[in-house]
Amino acid sequence: MCDSVVAASSETAAGVTLFAKNSDRKALECQPFVQQPEAWHPRGARVRCTHVEIPQVPETYRVMGHSPWWVWGFEHGVNEHRVAIGNHTVFSNEPIEAAPGLIGMDLVRLGLERGRSAREALEVIATLVETHGQGGSARAPDATGTGYHNSFLLADPLEAWVLETSNRHWAARRTRLGACSNHFSLRADWEIASRDLEPFARSQGWWSLPERLDVAAAFRNPHVPPHVSEGRQRRAQELLATGAGHHDVASFQRLLRDHGEGGAVWTGEGASPSEERFFTLCAHSGPVHWTTASLVAPLPEEPVGPWPVWISFATPCTGIFLPVYLDGVLPAALARDGERPEEDSAWWVFKALQDAVSVDAPRRTPAVREGWAKLEQRIESERRAVERAASQAAEARDLDRACALVSAFMQRTLDDALELAAELRARLA
Repeated sequence: MCDSVVAASSETAAGVTLFAKNSDRKALECQPFVQQPEAWHPRGARVRCTHVEIPQVPETYRVMGHSPWWVWGFEHGVNEHRVAIGNHTVFSNEPIEAAPGLIGMDLVRLGLERGRSAREALEVIATLVETHGQGGSARAPDATGTGYHNSFLLADPLEAWVLETSNRHWAARRTRLGACSNHFSLRADWEIASRDLEPFARSQGWWSLPERLDVAAAFRNPHVPPHVSEGRQRRAQELLATGAGHHDVASFQRLLRDHGEGGAVWTGEGASPSEERFFTLCAHSGPVHWTTASLVAPLPEEPVGPWPVWISFATPCTGIFLPVYLDGVLPAALARDGERPEEDSAWWVFKALQDAVSVDAPRRTPAVREGWAKLEQRIESERRAVERAASQAAEARDLDRACALVSAFMQRTLDDALELAAELRARLA
């Protein structure tokens, strides 16, 4: 389960494209935030992904993203060209291939490493899907199963694309104010597709009308209840439409923290998996539908100096969004992973706070949100000053100083956040 949203530059307050995603995984699956440098690779090099090895390309770009601790790829992330990508499970009529292939998270990272724009990253992912297929467990390292089909939301400063796949078939269209969830949403409005998409659907008897192929009508598995994801996508679209023209980082953070008409507090009272209200954008619904990491990324067209991306760990309604920079060195605690709780892992610290809040969410969530407020204000004030100084250093071609400034800032903010998370948890004990 996952939800992504995008607002093109014309729909935002600052005229900058915004991308955001909640990654919904198993509740105890640690999901650190990691960074990979740009690199050149020798002829004939290969890269080992989660389950399969594929040919490497000559050049890969600098990237960072959230990655479940046992996975090679990313749930969502950004690259140095200000491309952002997130993936989502979709349920197709077509059985997943039995042989191991690339999983959705591998494809996110590969698209970021190899794509200089959203369209180029889309073509990278589409080609990889056609060549290597999708398969292999995407739930846990010791889990059985053959994985799942994926959709993707891809954005850059100038445009955004929705890409939906079924094994080696795919279709895509552009969007300006869009949301993706866990079902096929492309209708007959797709713009580009794999050459065999419509012939395959007709050969399977999924589409027999003379009109252009309706992707969702043909490929969507009717045995998966629609309330699992349609309500979340509808809610996201409503929030996007309400804020059209005025969206900013704060509004996207609120969207990721949303619990439906009830606001930012999840009670779960009286809800069951048979009801739409059980599944909210900020996920607290076991056993799999838990938000374990979130990202909000402004995608400036021509940034001067470092540009921030905001990330959170565990459920965003109980945590804090921290600014991180691809041009700096991430604090080690952000990338610290592990199957079991670790005191030096940021993810596990915020997960422990989430667990403490969940004991009495209606009362404790507002108290924790209030507890974060002063630190959020202080981080925002300091962020602007640090970015100005780093931009001045970058303009003077002192890239080492620019890197040092944002690296030190990231470390300070993380240290303060981890200390406060422990204090807030102690107050709830």
